[in-house]
Amino acid sequence: MAKNKTTETTGSVTDFLNTVPDETKRNDSFRLVEIMEEQSGYQAKMWGPSIVGFGSYHYKYASGHEGDAPLAGFSPRKGEISLYLSQDFTEKEKLLANFGKHKTSVGCIYIKKLQDVNEEVLRKMVSASVSYMQEKYLQQK
Repeated sequence: MAKNKTTETTGSVTDFLNTVPDETKRNDSFRLVEIMEEQSGYQAKMWGPSIVGFGSYHYKYASGHEGDAPLAGFSPRKGEISLYLSQDFTEKEKLLANFGKHKTSVGCIYIKKLQDVNEEVLRKMVSASVSYMQEKYLQQK
């Protein structure tokens, strides 16, 4: 069975974020750490070489594949900041409608900069996502 590429590491979040070349994205990333730590109740940890995650949960698929993943996280990618939140949290569509400038894909919400989004809505989304994931994966045990 394939080993998960994205696992929690002992890497320094501060050291990683200090390597982000774009100053706005770097500053936004440090702000995201503050927001996500406050809303999740978990300290930022590195997951793989480029994801900053908060908390963790253990998943197991019907295929037998299992592993650990952060409850919430983000990654300052070259083009955008990828936000990793649950796909199914309560009031997701309503919150996204008031979030501000963003794009979505199956597993991510993409933003260019924090200035483009409503921080209060971001806080609600992080809290709702973490709560949803905790409830979903605590029930699996």
